[in-house]
Amino acid sequence: MEKPIFIPGGHHSDFRGVVSFVNDFHLDNVKRLYTIDHPNIDIVRAWQGHKVEQKWFCVVAGSFKMLVVKPDDWVNPSEELEVIEFTLSVESMGVLHIPGGYANGFKALEPNSKFIVFSNFSTEQSSDDNYRFDQNSWYDWNKA
Repeated sequence: MEKPIFIPGGHHSDFRGVVSFVNDFHLDNVKRLYTIDHPNIDIVRAWQGHKVEQKWFCVVAGSFKMLVVKPDDWVNPSEELEVIEFTLSVESMGVLHIPGGYANGFKALEPNSKFIVFSNFSTEQSSDDNYRFDQNSWYDWNKA
């Protein structure tokens, strides 16, 4: 089974401005995209997961703490799941791929941070594969 991975990108600057890119992120499986804006650093969005749906997250403003867990049971998961942490920022330019089989949660580290999110499922497909868990599970968000 696939694991979450960060696909690095880069920046090119010259007198005309800056081009940011993630050349190794391929859109072959993407069916839709949307954005998530976080106006302040107190908002926590956790935990949402998908057994099958894949998502790709790219920060377009600010930065986020992104956490990922692999539920061992989608109805009553263990309280002791391993938490994988990523810090994503517009400066690091890249895409975090979260394959199906994982739940994620995140919190902005800077005011007015923003993600663009890509999904391989339509909204209808996603709603049939959507699992939510208590935000206080697996991690103390006050330390993020």
